[in-house]
Amino acid sequence: MAVSRTLAAAFRVRSDDSDDLALQHLKDGNTALPPAVPAPPYRHAAPSGPWPWMDFDVETSSSTTAIDPSWRGYPQNQFGNWTPDQVKRSKMLEKCLLNKSSTIYWMDVLNTGRFAIPDMGGLGSTMVVGNEHEDGFWHVLHGQQRPDNIRVRSIFVDDLTSPVLRMLGTRYNIEPFFFTSSINWIPSRYQEAPIHKEGDHITVTLPFVRTLRKNSRSSRSAPTTPVPLSQSTNSRINTQAAFPMSDGNMLFIDLLAIHMVRGVKTSTIISYHPESTWCRTSAQRLHSLMQLVGGSVYWQKIFDKSQDPTFVFLAILWYALYAWDESFELLYSHVSELESKVLQTNNIELTRELHILQAHLLHYQALLHNFELSVKFLAKTHNPAMDSDDFSDHQRKESKDLMERESENLLSEIDRLEKRRAMLSNRLKNVMDLAFATVNIDDNSQTRKLTEATVRDSAAMKQISYLTMVFLPASFLASVFGMNVAEFNQGALQTLAHYIEVTVSLTLLTIYVVVTLQTHSTFHDRNAPFLRRAVWPALTAWKMMYKPREKAEKDLV
Repeated sequence: MAVSRTLAAAFRVRSDDSDDLALQHLKDGNTALPPAVPAPPYRHAAPSGPWPWMDFDVETSSSTTAIDPSWRGYPQNQFGNWTPDQVKRSKMLEKCLLNKSSTIYWMDVLNTGRFAIPDMGGLGSTMVVGNEHEDGFWHVLHGQQRPDNIRVRSIFVDDLTSPVLRMLGTRYNIEPFFFTSSINWIPSRYQEAPIHKEGDHITVTLPFVRTLRKNSRSSRSAPTTPVPLSQSTNSRINTQAAFPMSDGNMLFIDLLAIHMVRGVKTSTIISYHPESTWCRTSAQRLHSLMQLVGGSVYWQKIFDKSQDPTFVFLAILWYALYAWDESFELLYSHVSELESKVLQTNNIELTRELHILQAHLLHYQALLHNFELSVKFLAKTHNPAMDSDDFSDHQRKESKDLMERESENLLSEIDRLEKRRAMLSNRLKNVMDLAFATVNIDDNSQTRKLTEATVRDSAAMKQISYLTMVFLPASFLASVFGMNVAEFNQGALQTLAHYIEVTVSLTLLTIYVVVTLQTHSTFHDRNAPFLRRAVWPALTAWKMMYKPREKAEKDLV
């Protein structure tokens, strides 16, 4: 009774979770716009990297701090190579400090293939774990014996706190890479601790694209109409941020972060959900959707035929495919609208929106590739627990064939999505070419008009030149006979010889000054100093005298 009272104080059970299938709670309560996803450091994605979250510019030293063997000492109590400095750099615990409490949703898949909602110590299937009652949740995780008829126990975690992270990591011996990859949005997939005939750990961290429809956003937390991309004052294209469309809908990046402990008798799935206060997929939403999987006739037959718990993992990945497909439906409408705008107008500002959308489509290509690799990883990573003597060869073969078939079904859908993305990208490239062609046609039309005007001006200038040629001899003779020299005007003080002397001298001086001030000339070297340029007449005379002589001597030799 004392333990029950303690747990009741530690956990607050929501009254709406008494329903059989919480379909009415599929929409997240808080639909504020999500912030941009951080750029992932891929080198820290999996435990195969020998230097997790290390700074090579800083000399590392072994920690002398005593390690707490209880759950409070995680991750050092399970993974001694994770120093406090590495844990701090990964921000694994730092980002969890923002959450005051975690909400845990439980779901079981029984050996019969049926889905059930467990009653965890008489507290229901939903628990809110506050910092003041940490030991109560640890008692539920570690102290209670799991019934023998449970094939898979699924734990969906909203608003992960540091104590809950430490308890889950200690209880299920989870590599810190699962938490660091999830918290830092790093796509990853890996297997760890495989033991023949016993089991292993598998992890998939999968970013994917989801839609946020304008009618699902509350007027309190989101603007009614997104700002058009062409009006944005920020010239940087951020493919990690949400992508608003002209009809008010929006695409943003969501995350599936799943860790599975596979065993012979029972297995465990842990689903991490980041920032559930935003409109991203919450633990409550995925928990409700997975309950509906238990009601699917198709999947019920799979769970009846195979005892492999990996099929529950595979079913979760279908959620990402549904989100992708809905996103491409909205993108199709958006691209069609952009095409019509380009056909109706020749606004060059539309090219910015086209380039931004193309950048997002290229980013989506990488995300779809990660999705494909995750499904292939799940299909090819054999479950060592299925080699146990508890399963017959027929069961193993049937499970393997089922896994290959269902994985191929999902992969074919991903391939369809990639082809649709490529089609949208090609249509976008086509409309971009059309936009540039329209602008080029307008430019060519204006250039043709300018050319015609230039031709008309050239004809007028040619007529003026002809008139100048007619009057040029007469003007020259008038200038000569009008000179104030004794040869033409009696009593003049100057002669024609003086005029020629002054004219020739002034012309030579002008030539000297112009050549001296030029830095690039045939009379001196390129970028020659001023003093060298000042004596260019002497240097030119020397070259004229001695260069031919040197050339003749070389020819004789």
